Amino acid sequence: MRSPLLINGQPLPELIFGTSGLGNLFVSISRQEKFNIVQECIRHAPEMTVFDSAGKYGAGLALEILGAALKDMQPDPSTVIISNKLGWYRTELKTPEPTFEPGVWKDLRHDAVQRISYNGIMECFEQGNELLGGFTPQMVSVHDPDEYLAQANDAQHRARLYDDILQAYQALFDLKEKGRVAAVGVGAKDWKVLQQITQDIPLDWMMVANSLTVFFHPPELLSFIDGQEKKGVHVINSAVYHSGFLLGSDYFDYRKLDSSRPEDAPYFEWRERFNCICGEYQIKPAEACLSFGRHIPGVRSVAVNTTKAARVNENVEMINKVIPPAFWEHMQAAGLI
Repeated sequence: MRSPLLINGQPLPELIFGTSGLGNLFVSISRQEKFNIVQECIRHAPEMTVFDSAGKYGAGLALEILGAALKDMQPDPSTVIISNKLGWYRTELKTPEPTFEPGVWKDLRHDAVQRISYNGIMECFEQGNELLGGFTPQMVSVHDPDEYLAQANDAQHRARLYDDILQAYQALFDLKEKGRVAAVGVGAKDWKVLQQITQDIPLDWMMVANSLTVFFHPPELLSFIDGQEKKGVHVINSAVYHSGFLLGSDYFDYRKLDSSRPEDAPYFEWRERFNCICGEYQIKPAEACLSFGRHIPGVRSVAVNTTKAARVNENVEMINKVIPPAFWEHMQAAGLI
């Protein structure tokens, strides 16, 4: 078994702060509120603050805001860790809205394109550092390799795309060998693509998004995650609210659902039953989602995002919330987990 992942001599904390909200995910918030969010994350993190970001978040806007906020606040550099998931490159906006994930990102002034290759990842890394205003991420990864592979027309095409991903990892490990970054990982939604990558790449860390939640947790995925932890891979569970749907939003994994559509109705029915059981035990749905996502065997950290500074401390407190066993027994008896 490999040693636990250490950055600046310390293990990563249980709670990691996502920054998609800084990139105007679903809603546009003021620059000052974004600065307040960053400040609250630093203020409430016990020892080390870890920010998870990506060139895709607002076409680089999240990186830009994070860098500006850190420059303004001047925290001790040894206590702030930045993870930059690489693979999306900021470009000029030539259409009324960005071409990537239409309808999801609000009030953007740039577009982004996916660049996964040796040179593409290097370009994303350097651009990310520029957007961060000179701050350098200690953690890097290939972002959305699953989406990249989804473009394949056939098996042969997929094999070529997968080779691009392997070349991208060569770039990341070159950066690590030169001491420019400390850890190499992956961030994806399709856990089966994560499984394939782990067979070829010795990862330091892994971010599982939209795949490992109180709503969705197939046994084969649970087994895979537990196995990764035993190999020394630091597993970060992300998007445990399914884009906020489990807390009341209409968006589920970046797709807007409609309760009147037969194919969407089961999602709303599950949420209603979940909310009822939470109400019986006086548990907030967010507390149940976060606790379930954190305590899956093999998960070391959970990443959460917010668009309100006032909720940062609430997220910090929720990580230690104890959920009574009777609640989980009720959930299981109801067929919800």
